[in-house]
Amino acid sequence: MMKKQHIPASKASLVLFLCQMISALDVPLDSKLLEELSQPPTITQQSPKDYIVDPRENIVIQCEAKGKPPPSFSWTRNGTHFDIDKDAQVTMKPNSGTLVINIMNGGKAEAYEGVYQCTARNERGAAISNNIVIRPSRSPLWTKEKLEPNHVREGDSLVLHCRPPVGLPPPIIFWMDNAFQRLPQSERVSQGLNGDLYFSNVQPEDTREDYICYARFNHTQTIQQKQPISVKVFSMDSLNDTIAANLSDTDIYGAKPVTERQPVLLTPTGSTSTKVELRGNVLLLECIAAGLPTPAIRWIKEGGELPANRTFLENFKKTLKIIDVSEADSGNYKCIARNALGSAHHVISVTVKAAPYWITAPRNLVLSPGEDGTLICRANGNPKPTISWLANGVPIAIAPEDPSRKVDGDTIIFSHVQERSSAVYQCNASNEYGYLLANAFVNVLAEPPRILTPANKLYQVIADSPALLDCAYFGSPKPEIEWFKGVKGSILRGNEYVFHDNGTLEIPVAQKDSTGTYTCVARNELGKIQNEVQLEVKDPTMIIKQPEYKVIQRYGQVSFECIIKHDSTLVPTVIWLKDNDELPDDERFLVGKDNLTIMNVTDKDDGTYTCIVNTTLDSVSASAVLTVVAAHPTPAIIYARPNPPFDLELTGQLERSVELSWIPGDENNSPITNFVIEYEDGLHEPGVWHYQMEVPGTQTTVQLKLSPYVNYSFRVIAVNEIGRSQPSEPSEQYLTKSANPDENPSNVQGIGSEPDNLVITWESLKGFQSNGPGLQYKVSWRQKDVDDEWTSVIVANVSKYIVSGTPTFVPYEIKVQALNDLGYAPEPSEVIGHSGEDLPMVAPGNVQVHVINSTLAKVNWDTVPLKSVRGHLQGYKVYYWKVQSLSRRSRRHVEKKILTFRGNKTFGMLPGLEPYSSYKLNVRVVNGKGEGPASPDKVFKTPEGVPSSPSFLKITNPTLDSLTLEWGSPTHPNGVLTSYILKFQPINNTHELGPLVEIRIPANESSLILKNLNYSTRYKFYFNAQTSVGSGNQITEEAVTIMDEAGILHPAVGAGKAMASRQVDIATQGWFIGLMCAVALLILILLIVCFIRRNKGGKYPVKEKEDAHADPEIQPMKEDDGTFGEYSDAEDHKPLKKGSRTPSDRTVKKEDSDDSLVDYGEGVNGQFNEDGSFIGQYSGKKEKEPAEGNESSEAPSPVNAMNSFV
Repeated sequence: MMKKQHIPASKASLVLFLCQMISALDVPLDSKLLEELSQPPTITQQSPKDYIVDPRENIVIQCEAKGKPPPSFSWTRNGTHFDIDKDAQVTMKPNSGTLVINIMNGGKAEAYEGVYQCTARNERGAAISNNIVIRPSRSPLWTKEKLEPNHVREGDSLVLHCRPPVGLPPPIIFWMDNAFQRLPQSERVSQGLNGDLYFSNVQPEDTREDYICYARFNHTQTIQQKQPISVKVFSMDSLNDTIAANLSDTDIYGAKPVTERQPVLLTPTGSTSTKVELRGNVLLLECIAAGLPTPAIRWIKEGGELPANRTFLENFKKTLKIIDVSEADSGNYKCIARNALGSAHHVISVTVKAAPYWITAPRNLVLSPGEDGTLICRANGNPKPTISWLANGVPIAIAPEDPSRKVDGDTIIFSHVQERSSAVYQCNASNEYGYLLANAFVNVLAEPPRILTPANKLYQVIADSPALLDCAYFGSPKPEIEWFKGVKGSILRGNEYVFHDNGTLEIPVAQKDSTGTYTCVARNELGKIQNEVQLEVKDPTMIIKQPEYKVIQRYGQVSFECIIKHDSTLVPTVIWLKDNDELPDDERFLVGKDNLTIMNVTDKDDGTYTCIVNTTLDSVSASAVLTVVAAHPTPAIIYARPNPPFDLELTGQLERSVELSWIPGDENNSPITNFVIEYEDGLHEPGVWHYQMEVPGTQTTVQLKLSPYVNYSFRVIAVNEIGRSQPSEPSEQYLTKSANPDENPSNVQGIGSEPDNLVITWESLKGFQSNGPGLQYKVSWRQKDVDDEWTSVIVANVSKYIVSGTPTFVPYEIKVQALNDLGYAPEPSEVIGHSGEDLPMVAPGNVQVHVINSTLAKVNWDTVPLKSVRGHLQGYKVYYWKVQSLSRRSRRHVEKKILTFRGNKTFGMLPGLEPYSSYKLNVRVVNGKGEGPASPDKVFKTPEGVPSSPSFLKITNPTLDSLTLEWGSPTHPNGVLTSYILKFQPINNTHELGPLVEIRIPANESSLILKNLNYSTRYKFYFNAQTSVGSGNQITEEAVTIMDEAGILHPAVGAGKAMASRQVDIATQGWFIGLMCAVALLILILLIVCFIRRNKGGKYPVKEKEDAHADPEIQPMKEDDGTFGEYSDAEDHKPLKKGSRTPSDRTVKKEDSDDSLVDYGEGVNGQFNEDGSFIGQYSGKKEKEPAEGNESSEAPSPVNAMNSFV
């Protein structure tokens, strides 16, 4: 049971406040319970207050809410009801309040400008959104103006005015030339905050006619260009030459040289000016000066220092930038421009105002009928904001009266509430610079008790250990919890039980007789419910015979025992370890039921062996050391661990020290190297021994330092090279006196677990560190840079304290001080913590996408202000997904991809995109709590890429001189196909490739007939598709025109080497050799006959027949067909000549049959050389290596045999 404490009067108000906070009900996060309980609406998501939309896209105004029953939604526009049913362009998403205004189908964004507010309502109340101001972005054109050339003398100052058109949001200004190159800037030439280009002094190199000011409107992704400005600088040398050419020799002439001038401020003008900036924003102050030499700018703050870590000098020190400004940054800032001739200065008086910000935002209240509660709404600002209350969206002054409610400024006090008191209250804090609006509901519930712990849940514990039996509950009013043992047992009371506020029953030391059924009863005025749980207390697992220290000779055998005793209902598992690692994978190690045996021991087996016994509820272990010694033929000296020391004695007892002495035991042939002293704290941790110190083996007396309020006992362990001795018998006990704590808790941290709390944790002091009874902790905290006074509370010996009602993610100074009954520890050091994080408020802005190539894009965004991150910035997540392929125009299932960029990044790369596709993306900021809202979806498109290979290539209908090719379009066209490229070449029987022919085929074709091919010839085809970017991967195919051989091989994707397919070598076939011998004999006979005829004169009769019957099918074979040419008669005396197969009319000459690739590229009726040659792009080398896997299976023919001679 908890002890009672007297609370000082000065802390009475704090305790009262905490009591009020505790009085409100806590609703358990049980999903089933939350579904059943009624709850007023809560706005969960809404669009930003100032919402600038793209006039070209649909307007989406978000409003999401939750509640029970689910809320209905309505909208106002410019303060009056907005009837969306009467506007065909406006729709509301199902089960949501989000509006979608259809602009892309004829709507005008300008027609929907205005102030919108969403109301979510159910029977328990109404919640309202912020006033959402909708404004379409604008990017107006530059007004036309006539720009006169600027003629400037060298050394003078110059200002080129930009004066961009007023846009929404304001444009980004930059200066470039006609080549779209940024103009170089320096200390002499720079751009001001207003976009003008300032020259402190002009130089001849400044002469140019293309000073162009550009205005980039990021929201509409447009850039407007001002007309080019011309600047001509006259140097003194050229001016003197001009004067000299127009004056006589007697005239006095000569322009003055460039004169140096002291600084004069170009902007701001005058000696003083004022500047107002809002708290949390970025303060930008600018000074640009004219002068020669170019002045240097320096900044100071009068009467103070520039804030460290928040001050930055930009634009060559002409701009002073202070981020995250606060009221303390108000004051006079002086800029000083100086060169060798003098100086000029300007004082800017800065005033920092503040829009409202929360100190304490109202929190939801869940109350029981008859209870009291408060809603507190506290905000600050400059000027101080006005607090106003609304009830269910109506000003509270005109809202229905509620006798339980009383408004007191920034607080609403509820007394004796009833169910009808349920409502949603809105707190509005506003000043001239902005407003805050928060919804907080009061939910009055009358609910009978419910027990959330499953019935008959079984708990199992080991005897003498704590048992925790759960009874999670809910009810309104808060139920009272009672525990009983058994069905008809009496109520449990007494010090042997601990009853927790969450209903849990704790039995600190469970015994065997604690086993049984426990009943939890929850009751309030609306009812009563009970639940039973079961507790089983098991016997502990013990090792009744532990492994013992062993000394074994090399190559011997050793066994360690590990006999256990355990609860009969638990199944133990026994694991053996060697030196805290798994046993070696060696068959010499034999693990039995209760022992470990090692056969044929080697030196590597030396070490510590541990037996570990595990059950589902507990674990025990025991270890023993194995020492391996060399085997000797004669009995060897036995080296062993030393015997334990004895006769321990304490002398010279003081408050913080004592002297311990002892007598060493036997060394067992190995000298003692050192003694280890351990102590036991019988007061705080009886039975647990702690390491104290070590001393050399020659020392038998030591002075020990002690801590207060510890009941010490000491023991000594001797150590030699073999190992450690058994501990000595404990010394007598010595109880030291109490004292204040010497130290404070360590590892103090402050990390919020919820957006409105601060969880302070620390590592508690150990028992002996308390230095006395009554150990407690004083926990103190204050909001950094806001609170001057510390808030403190004294807690028991715990390690955590939760501060509720904190603002979201603000820094706190924290300290935790130990104290006991005798006093406080020294003043602790302070640490910085943060209250809980909440989801980020806003999405990253200015999201831009730059497409680098067809598969890679770069996305840029503006960082989210740290105050809107509301937590530790983890990074940014980019969600992107493919909408559709631009080549197919077909949508598919959207698979979103996520890339996370750690830290405060402003850009990221998106790899692996598909070419020629439309994508969308959005960016979200991530903190420790989660992700913030998504930025508006950004659409971008990837350019075309090269296509994949055609899906297939089939060759069909082979004839003597033609083949039909059919193909499928690429699976991934990656763009608009422009054409197909077909290349092909013949292959002869020695696997050599002929000339390569290329044909370009229109993209809409899917087949082609190739004619005028050589008969019985194998061709290899290479086929690929093209887009405007280039050619894709090619697919290959081989086919043969028919005669004796025809066949189609399987396609192979990729270019590879141009190699012929492997054919059967018929030159080694027996039938072929016989045929060739017969042909040779026949030729020999013909030669003899011809020789005789020649000698006699006249023609060979067969020749005459052939001349008379010019049939092409029986023409003599020609060399290019693999046959012999015809013989002439004796009068011709001509050698053998090559010829080509000709048509039957013998009218086509060889050169006439050559075809034109140009003609062929335009159709499929071109012709080929009859010898099968083509105009190709090979170097002429003949590849001898056959293509793998394409060995011919065709029947051999004499014609093919003759072709092998070519």
